[in-house]
Amino acid sequence: MIPRIQKRGQRTIGLLYYLYGPGKFEEHTDPHLVASWDHNAPDPGRDDTATLKQLQQLLDQPVENIDPSQRPKKHVWHLSVRNGSEDRILSDEEWGDVARRMVAAAGVDASQTEAGCRWAAVRHADDHIHIVATLVREDGYSPDLDNDASRVQAQARALEAELGLRRLKKGDGTGAKRPTSAERHKAERQGRERTAREELREAVRRAVSGARSDEEFFDRLAAAGLLIRKRAAPSGDLLGYKVALPDDLNKDGEPVFYPGARLAPDLSLPRIRERWSADAASSPNDDVIRPGPVGPAAARRGTASAVWQTVLVFEHGEDAVAAAHIAAAGEVLDALAKTSAAHTRRELRDAATAFERASRSHVRAVHGHDRALRQAARDLVQGGTALGRGEDGAATAMAIDMLFFLITAAAHWHARKGHAQQAEAATRAAQHLRTAYQAAAAQPVGVLYERGRRLNRQLLQRQTTLLRGALPELAEQILAEPGWYALAATVAEAEAAGHDPATLLSDAAAQRELGTADSVSDVLVWRLRRAADLPADASHLPETNVAATRPARRGTSTRPSASGGRRSSEDTARPSR
Repeated sequence: MIPRIQKRGQRTIGLLYYLYGPGKFEEHTDPHLVASWDHNAPDPGRDDTATLKQLQQLLDQPVENIDPSQRPKKHVWHLSVRNGSEDRILSDEEWGDVARRMVAAAGVDASQTEAGCRWAAVRHADDHIHIVATLVREDGYSPDLDNDASRVQAQARALEAELGLRRLKKGDGTGAKRPTSAERHKAERQGRERTAREELREAVRRAVSGARSDEEFFDRLAAAGLLIRKRAAPSGDLLGYKVALPDDLNKDGEPVFYPGARLAPDLSLPRIRERWSADAASSPNDDVIRPGPVGPAAARRGTASAVWQTVLVFEHGEDAVAAAHIAAAGEVLDALAKTSAAHTRRELRDAATAFERASRSHVRAVHGHDRALRQAARDLVQGGTALGRGEDGAATAMAIDMLFFLITAAAHWHARKGHAQQAEAATRAAQHLRTAYQAAAAQPVGVLYERGRRLNRQLLQRQTTLLRGALPELAEQILAEPGWYALAATVAEAEAAGHDPATLLSDAAAQRELGTADSVSDVLVWRLRRAADLPADASHLPETNVAATRPARRGTSTRPSASGGRRSSEDTARPSR
């Protein structure tokens, strides 16, 4: 349930005409009262003898009864209360009770022993009501509306529980402004999937990812096709900016511009500058010593390393540093979504969109420690769009796997801080990352699976013994997973490259919890391949990196494997237990 207090107005009759009218897009159906201040107000929607003028005069009567000099300039209070599409449809009686609870919580209507304001609740759709009130009480005094917005939000949380509606999380005032109903209807009319506000927010966030200067930021906005207006001081110093979509026009045919701060609190120019000014302060000569842009695969491997190093230190630093890491993780998600292949693009974009809410809280980020993540985002953008196969695709799976653990850690951090909306947003982002990972990892893990199946029996037996010695508490779970073959192939490659496989396994498992992983073996595959600097894609590696297949002995029976191939009864991934 989402209550929203609209801007105060001056004309009660004007608002009533809108509420009882057809709506801007003919969306209003059967407008009628569900509740009012005295339970007996005239209802022009259901009573043919009642008029809007009568209702307006009754609502405005307390205002008209006081001295004109004492009347508030804007005396019309307007609250809309909307349920989600997944919520059940409430009856008129239930909506009437919602209205009474809301005006009481806001301070519009006091208890039965005190004077209150006059109000009426109009329903013209299944999923929401509008409450109009006039802000002079029956005794001539003004109502106490301090913190009315937070009070109606608290009442909404209580009503959700009582009415069995979706339980929304308590906000903290740091969320981005939601699209208005007019913006949503406009998007529907224009055939847009999202409103102009939401498209611009995503475009600006992507332009911020890894940017290092005003010039680079605005160049990226222009390259994205946005219209830009800059606001400068008399001295010429740049103070702010506005952006618009070229085809989003108002009634006069002019582009509709949105200031950055109206898209999200952290997209104002001063807040954006905090990010790259901290980068410059932490390493002023970085552009001199750093090589040029890397390719998509190298950018993704670099991202995996930067993300993993952040995971290891994330929960041990100060809150301001953790907040900076979370904001930078949002930049990495935006950059990865922007440069991803088609089969992962939608889920990664949804993950970035969900995580946007988690990237801000009242804990103010102190940037500088997040420089590695911001550099990773920059490399992703400069590296360009990745292919969905080969090293690009496999490195994408590796990066997503590491990101999942950082986003999950961010969800836990927010939950400990009591940031309910941010914790939920990070959890939703992690769910999208799971789906994106499955799409990205199917081919590279499948290759490793087949290579593991081709390990000879003696080597596979040794790998099994090694696993049980290195990870005794996880070994049986891993051996039961389909991904065990891929892990066995990776261990063999690491050993062939000169690494100690037991040490690699124990270090990989000890560095971070594995309880949130769908497949422990998959997680260990990517941790080992990153730590041992193995190629993410094994499809082009020579078979000499994996022990050669030993032909089955004559007379040995074969049986179908789980993947549909055939294997020897002796050539199995796990000894029988």
